[in-house]
Amino acid sequence: MHYIDNISDWVGRIGNVLVIGIVFSLIYEIIARYIFHSPTMWAHEMSAFIFGAFFMLTGANCLRVKGHVAVDIFTSNLSRRRVAILDSITFIFLLLFCIALVWYGGKLAWDSWIINEHRNSIWAPPLYPARAMIPIAAFILLLQGLAKFIRDITTAITGRANNG
Repeated sequence: MHYIDNISDWVGRIGNVLVIGIVFSLIYEIIARYIFHSPTMWAHEMSAFIFGAFFMLTGANCLRVKGHVAVDIFTSNLSRRRVAILDSITFIFLLLFCIALVWYGGKLAWDSWIINEHRNSIWAPPLYPARAMIPIAAFILLLQGLAKFIRDITTAITGRANNG
């Protein structure tokens, strides 16, 4: 589980660095547009692609650090053990979600790669790298979900939190 946490942390850090790319592409666009009166054709699309990668790649790390929104109105009065049991049961939804994203996202990415799919715009960047982020990020999220599931089972059995 420690290795999975490290992978999620490493990929999350890469995702966080992508934000710098968003900032620079938008600053470049602002300077080009308003100072040099020469707007770009690519900056907005590039920032959208980078944001998509950021969003996808940081999901597993967000799960690792418990950064997702939790509806604790149902669990605030439960013991640690019961919360772990409930989380273990709801793991099936994360599992199904991630499997679907890996399977269908993988097919989408593969088909995009095979046909050399490009965005229908003036800049026309390739779409297959962005589409490949879907199954990759879903697989990393699945690994982190499995690590959380194992921790939840351990907590459900022992009553003690296992945070890795």
